[in-house]
Amino acid sequence: MTANIPRSSPGFSSRPGADEAGAPPFVCLPPSRRFAGPETAVGCLATDDLPAMRILVVEDERQLARHITRALERHGHSLRTEHDGALGLQSALDEPPDLVVLDLNLPSLDGLAVLAQLRSANSPARVLILTARGEVDDRVKGLKAGADDYLAKPFSVDELIARVEALGRRGATATAADLLKVSDLQMDVHHRRVSRSGRPIALSPRELDVLQVLMQEPGRVFSRTELCERVWQRQHEYDTRTVEIFITRLRKKVDTGFPTPLIHTLRTVGYTIRPP
Repeated sequence: MTANIPRSSPGFSSRPGADEAGAPPFVCLPPSRRFAGPETAVGCLATDDLPAMRILVVEDERQLARHITRALERHGHSLRTEHDGALGLQSALDEPPDLVVLDLNLPSLDGLAVLAQLRSANSPARVLILTARGEVDDRVKGLKAGADDYLAKPFSVDELIARVEALGRRGATATAADLLKVSDLQMDVHHRRVSRSGRPIALSPRELDVLQVLMQEPGRVFSRTELCERVWQRQHEYDTRTVEIFITRLRKKVDTGFPTPLIHTLRTVGYTIRPP
């Protein structure tokens, strides 16, 4: 089964996508702006058994939004689309998705404002931001605001699918240890909850991923490259500021207000978490 996705969209490049000829078969529901209910979500799976996700696309370029929606639906996910920032935010709060594909340049309310309000509301949704290629400041601002990953325009279908399913896979994968502890810091891996000295700590999904890698091996020093490979599941083409941003965010949330820091930087080596 092959995809009929036009390559002329402003968001897509002309490089071959993963859903062109030769893509593995899959089963999916008819397109819909509403999320599939529980009775239909089961069985709408890609061939690698990655669970189908409920995905909200917030993109004002309607043609690009249609192409993104079509590509993700063909890979077994349930989609809905909004073309306005304020409407996208309301939709994400009313019917929480598993993932938000969020453009930054939106009418009514820009993507960074949408992202900030989602995180203020403790939304557990993973957020993939769409940026113009070369807009490093936008990427940095988005990551600092709580985005889990970014994709620069123009992008190919295989890039889109890889990023989306990597985010979904990280959320679906559980470790053997359901409860991780480092000093007074605890993580409930199954329920994706973190607390320190009994005080809940609200983290974005990607922050949880990074912290989980560190907590699984307390005292071990992870280089930036290794953290990227563990968390993003691919060789990282980003600049090193990406990892630094997530570590800074974690320090602010995990260590601020406590007498003893747990997250440490070893200059030129990497990062570790260890008890006092």
